[in-house]
Amino acid sequence: MNRKHKINTIRNIGIIAHIDAGKTTVTERILYYTGRSHKIGEVHNGEAVMDWMPDEQERGITITSAVTTCLWEGTEIHIIDTPGHVDFTIEVERSLRVLDGAIGVFCAVGGVEPQSETVWRQADKYLVPKIAFINKLDRVGANFLGTIEMMKARLNANPLALQLPVGSEEDFAGVIDLIHMKQIIWDADTLGAVYTAEDISPDLMETAQEYREKVIETVAEVDDEIMEAYLSEAPIAAEKLLAGIRRATINLKLVPVLCGSALKNKGIQPLLDGIVGFLPSPADVPPVKGIHPETGEALECRANDKDPLAALIFKVSMMEGRKLSFIRIYSGTIKAGTDVYNPSRKMKEKLARILMIHANKRERIDNAGAGSIVGIVGLKESSTGETLCSTDHPILLEKMEFDEPVISVAVEPKTHADQEKLDQVLAKFMAEDPTLKVRTDEDTGQTILSGMGELHLEIITSRMQREFKTSVNIGKPQVVYRETIDTEAEASAIFDKEIAGQRHFGQVTLRLKPVARGTGNRFKIEVTGAIIPEVFIPAIEKGVMESLESGGFMGYPVIDVEAVLTGGSYKESLSTELAYTVSASMACKEALLKGAPFLLDPIMDVEILVPESFVGDVIADLNSRNGKIESIKPKMGIKMIKATVPLARMFGYSTSLRSASQGRGTFSMQFSHFDRS
Repeated sequence: MNRKHKINTIRNIGIIAHIDAGKTTVTERILYYTGRSHKIGEVHNGEAVMDWMPDEQERGITITSAVTTCLWEGTEIHIIDTPGHVDFTIEVERSLRVLDGAIGVFCAVGGVEPQSETVWRQADKYLVPKIAFINKLDRVGANFLGTIEMMKARLNANPLALQLPVGSEEDFAGVIDLIHMKQIIWDADTLGAVYTAEDISPDLMETAQEYREKVIETVAEVDDEIMEAYLSEAPIAAEKLLAGIRRATINLKLVPVLCGSALKNKGIQPLLDGIVGFLPSPADVPPVKGIHPETGEALECRANDKDPLAALIFKVSMMEGRKLSFIRIYSGTIKAGTDVYNPSRKMKEKLARILMIHANKRERIDNAGAGSIVGIVGLKESSTGETLCSTDHPILLEKMEFDEPVISVAVEPKTHADQEKLDQVLAKFMAEDPTLKVRTDEDTGQTILSGMGELHLEIITSRMQREFKTSVNIGKPQVVYRETIDTEAEASAIFDKEIAGQRHFGQVTLRLKPVARGTGNRFKIEVTGAIIPEVFIPAIEKGVMESLESGGFMGYPVIDVEAVLTGGSYKESLSTELAYTVSASMACKEALLKGAPFLLDPIMDVEILVPESFVGDVIADLNSRNGKIESIKPKMGIKMIKATVPLARMFGYSTSLRSASQGRGTFSMQFSHFDRS
């Protein structure tokens, strides 16, 4: 199969939302109506195409971001269905890094929920144009206009309602299209595949006209062409209005809002039209920036097949024992069987096969061009966040940043056979998931697994058992603390030893002082080149930074410390980089112990939704966990409590909240910062 689609008929989009807003259900309907799947898979009975992992089917949640491709009205749409649970934020982050547009799915009952806010902010960070789909309008308590108001208040978005619901809750029947002024009704017998656009019923006409006027006014405020037409009071044709909305969406000035009920098969085809009509093609977004790996010169990649290759690996997955790398091609083309260059590792890699991905099914293709998202088999060393390019035109695209893990468990193999498998299995998981860290505890010899939350680690250990038949015992979750110092301290160290017939000498004096929380570690120099030659300074800095990776108090990483090189000595022909690295490390360790070290807890932002009658019990429970209440606000008949709580005190919180609220409270939490609890 060769390249069939022009670059302006490609859409790379992600579906982002809070857990349970209906992302996967929306995706399943999209696949059904575009002819990609011939049966609608439901999340609640474990048959969703995009949730193909056993853990996803059993829990009814999305864990990995699944990639799929479908066609609508001659446009090739690459969709990534991302997880909504906070423990899998990395999946969203790396997907948004390579997407051109996103659909935010909101539940009409829950409105803008905490994780929706997180993923929306991630999309803002990568300047991703968005459209919104307000789902579940058939549910009791659905509030379309209320959700739009929440989008303004919570997301700082500029929502533009392009539809109005016809009826609400169990009477929800269809939508009014405010652009073409038609009422769209779906046929239940065809699972929503057949729908009709008819005249708006007279009782809704006045409201529809009022909201269409609002659409024109809102677009006119951000688009000059529409503003001219609006001021001249000439009628504005639907095509002209759609073009104005597209420009404003791509320029991040508006968020078009559509609505429906994915579970009841209503509203999906207009959403597909919205993806094609409002979200950008790879040619519509600014060129991606990178640097030349040798010279550091700034470079740009235009979305053009004829330009040199620039592609980013945004995910690595182990499929049937093989390494499958997902890449986004920003410019140039790739061909199966050819070599590509990885500038991070300064090595060539062979592209054995190129695959068009549909969830867990794959279709082989010969080549792929700019704007495509494809899978590659054959890369041995390259991993997530690395660039692939041509040897003649090397480029390094901006690396992806990942959050540090906040929670750990000890894993022990049950049998000797499991021990051998465990190392291989963990290596595979780490290749797939950059937020998973594995280390061996020097004191106990245990294998320590660190991740983003209890659910994250639970899924990993479940997959060990299920996919790799590796039986392990799991220790109690442990918090990954940080260390810092309370007072300024100075220490000096000398390294003077003969190693393999050569004498190494280095003396370093360091002063460590605490800095403001969140500042990070810094290294400063207050000595002249006469005391220690400049050539040895990098070796001293290396020794300091390495020793800060594990503090002398309890072995956790040290943060928010400034190390100042204040003195030392140098001996001609005897001083070496090794000696200065070791002496700097020794001095740093000693100063850390003198500086009254203490532990910093990971503090979590917790958001709890609970009926008013249970607020007192929930707050009492938070107080007992050393929580600080930041705000209590009413939200659609319930109270929303925002608090910060040390992670160590949040284990088993879901059980406590259920008993304190008779099962009616829900909560979400995410890492905020490190501090004294």
